Amino acid sequence: MAILVVAEHDNKHLKPSVANTVAAATQLGGEISVLVAGSECGEAAAAAAQISGVTKVLVADAPHYAVPLAENMAALVVSIADKFTHILAPATGFGKNFMPRAAALLDVAQVSDISGIVSADTFVRPIYAGNVLATVQSKDRIKIITVRITAFDAAAGAAATAAPLENVAVVADSGLSLFKGHELTKLSRPELTAARIIVSGGRGMGSGENFKLLEALADKLGAAVGASRAAVDSGYVPNDYQVGQTGKIVAPELYIAVGISGAIQHLAGMKDSKVIVAINKDAEAPIFQVANYWLVEDLFKAVPELTAKL
Repeated sequence: MAILVVAEHDNKHLKPSVANTVAAATQLGGEISVLVAGSECGEAAAAAAQISGVTKVLVADAPHYAVPLAENMAALVVSIADKFTHILAPATGFGKNFMPRAAALLDVAQVSDISGIVSADTFVRPIYAGNVLATVQSKDRIKIITVRITAFDAAAGAAATAAPLENVAVVADSGLSLFKGHELTKLSRPELTAARIIVSGGRGMGSGENFKLLEALADKLGAAVGASRAAVDSGYVPNDYQVGQTGKIVAPELYIAVGISGAIQHLAGMKDSKVIVAINKDAEAPIFQVANYWLVEDLFKAVPELTAKL
């Protein structure tokens, strides 16, 4: 059994999702190759070679891979797909972008957002916003799989011997899309999906200005700041703060939910957190049903007091 993991990176550094996806691949029991496609991505490839369990790193280095456009990434994956029985990528924006296209080009069904592996062809994945776990079987010749990274502990990043690097043939630029630019939120705090502690705010924060209360608490805890969809839709914070079914799936050691009612879409994105603390003045808020600790209190009183005591 030959397994390919497509690496998410910024051409210099691997994203944390790579180690989680490799951990999932390890459970399949075959030889694991990691594909690093980028531009001047040697550092990222070298880092991938150090991940425990990786037997080979395939490198596709070309200017049109500087940004992982779906058309180019899918064509590259398809060009080497016949060498593998399973192709995995994280169920992040990266994997969701090109994996469905690769599956369509290969004429196979994608198995999305898996949270467990039963066997080489049978997987567990959440449905209905995480309220039901479905066990699905794929008989396709090549399994195209995206992995819920919070469901798998990261593979160790200190292999005794680095895996060998091998260049793969670059597929010409498809010309079907063109990257024009992007606006990125510059954060001094940890990235949401990699943070050990997350402090999230909801509609109850009342305004974007009030999120400064959470930022002060997050700074004391060394935490990332997140938000519910209601807070994002209200314009309080940018989209990349969003935690939930249509945002980022997280599972930190500590999740502090402030002014969040606990809609099912939000719970789907954070209920696997190790410890959940909820602060809400509504004693009937659904968030309390999943919280390990809760405080029924006005957040504008509780949060400053908590911050002051830390």
